[in-house]
Amino acid sequence: MLAGVQSGCGKTTVTLALMQALRAQGVSITPFKAGPDFLDPMWHQAVSGQTSCNLDTQMMGEEHCRYQLDSSGLAIVEGVMGLFDGRSGVGGKGSTLDLARSVDLPVILIINAKGMSGSIVPLVAGFQREAAKSSVIISGIIANQVGSEHHAYLLSGLLEDHGLPPLVAWMTNNAPTLPERHLGLKMPEETDLPDFSNFLHLAPERFISACGELHSANPRVDGKHRLRGKSIAIARDAACCFIYRANLVWLEEQGASLHFFSPLKGDAVPTDADAVWLPGGYPEIHTKALTASTTWPSLHSHIEEGKPLLAECGGMMLLGKSLIDHQGNCWPMCGTLPFTTRMQPQLAGLGYRDDKSGARGHEFHHSTHDHNSDIPAAFSTSRGDQGLHYKNSRSSYIHWWFPAAPAVTASWFGASV
Repeated sequence: MLAGVQSGCGKTTVTLALMQALRAQGVSITPFKAGPDFLDPMWHQAVSGQTSCNLDTQMMGEEHCRYQLDSSGLAIVEGVMGLFDGRSGVGGKGSTLDLARSVDLPVILIINAKGMSGSIVPLVAGFQREAAKSSVIISGIIANQVGSEHHAYLLSGLLEDHGLPPLVAWMTNNAPTLPERHLGLKMPEETDLPDFSNFLHLAPERFISACGELHSANPRVDGKHRLRGKSIAIARDAACCFIYRANLVWLEEQGASLHFFSPLKGDAVPTDADAVWLPGGYPEIHTKALTASTTWPSLHSHIEEGKPLLAECGGMMLLGKSLIDHQGNCWPMCGTLPFTTRMQPQLAGLGYRDDKSGARGHEFHHSTHDHNSDIPAAFSTSRGDQGLHYKNSRSSYIHWWFPAAPAVTASWFGASV
């Protein structure tokens, strides 16, 4: 488990540099991402060549995390925020610490060491002491933003002199950075993949020793096929790209056949689709193509005929009358639902969401919509966007984790309850 002291300490950059170095040495890697993030796993896959799956004790539950963490190679899990930051408290649900405890992984702590020498001792000692209260072991340290080889030598010596976990790697302060936008990192296909080989200094033996052994179990399937015979059309392109891999696996385990289409390319929704799923993504940066999309008539017909549809965040934005971008330009969308989405510079919604039905998900967006209050809410969440329930379509800003409430989720796609 690669955990940070806080957000912004360089977890993703260090994680990618480490994966790159290990792959160059012929080490087989299976990447994972703690938390509900979509973008970091894309970068993991670009560097490692392997699909990166999410692990989240709040959204998925401990048992599912343990079964999901099944690896034939070296499992590397990038943490979320700081080690103890979660939904609430110190190391509570959804935190990197809670995940490390649940799946029994040692932690390698990433520290921004810029301008730091002796302060690394009480910092690491405090983190180590607090983690031990949850029976989590901090087995190694990676220092980021290191000024020189001598600086790294000082940090390593201080940790050793005080009986603290060893420095297993360090990253220079002139390492490449990853480009960002309003929801986090840009997608890998939008930029060149940095070469970190001259910036990461890895002590392979120390690192492997700090990793420990993985004790995992085979994934458990509930044996029910609630969506047997159902054909589900899924929007998948650069505008609809936020898809948890486990959700696709779950739909197939439930017996559904999956078919993908692209609103950006103007693909029509298959006429034989029993249900449609519109995942989130970046409609706001593809407005010109979406305005001209020939997908909308078939999507509108699907909804008006009363067929099931689930739209999440960016997918929901496609269904409105229009989308107003960051520059104030207004772009027509599908027009099936009577609202306009408006982008804004500040965060509009963030956090885990729990529906009274037992469904769980996460909300993270920089837009708002002026929804019609005459349309009933789609969900009964205590916090966040409750969305719109129009005919047999359900849309909201929430990205759902399908296996959390199998019967409920299956009903959204047309299964009998």
